Amino acid sequence: MVKEFQPLGDNDWPESVADLKGGFATRLNVYRTMAHHPALLASWAPLRQHVVLDRALTDQQSEVVILRTGHNLQAPYEWAHHVSRGRAVGMEDARIAALTGPLEGIGDGDRILARAVDELMENARLLPSTRADLLAAVGSEGMFDLMATVGFYSVLGFIVNSCETPVDDDVAAELARRPAP
Repeated sequence: MVKEFQPLGDNDWPESVADLKGGFATRLNVYRTMAHHPALLASWAPLRQHVVLDRALTDQQSEVVILRTGHNLQAPYEWAHHVSRGRAVGMEDARIAALTGPLEGIGDGDRILARAVDELMENARLLPSTRADLLAAVGSEGMFDLMATVGFYSVLGFIVNSCETPVDDDVAAELARRPAP
């Protein structure tokens, strides 16, 4: 962990984002780290509401996108947290593990999502064939939410990787009992 950017404790919480205390922002180390820039954290909240809670993708589709993004970013924090979240929404470990491998090893329903993530991260765009497949699979709002999710979690990945943000204790304990695939 980068000492000067360790997750802020309750006693060090910025007054300018006191309204976020006790909500999502103080539940996870990533947001306690982001609190070093209170204005960013405050601005982040509405986008988080949409990407995490109000999106067009299903819970499992969202987790596929986040897991593939976290894997591509080599972000252990995001991977650990979303293995936990993926399991919580009913994803099997074999399905989660497949998201770390080549597209050919990923199930049909997840493959288009993983392909879209890969293209966005490698080329900053969806190829026309991927866009067409994605529209057929998740519709236009789902396609836009997928792109927003990749962008959102890329920024979080940059933060947790750069600041060496530690995995939250509850997730670390869960993965100690049942390791990530």
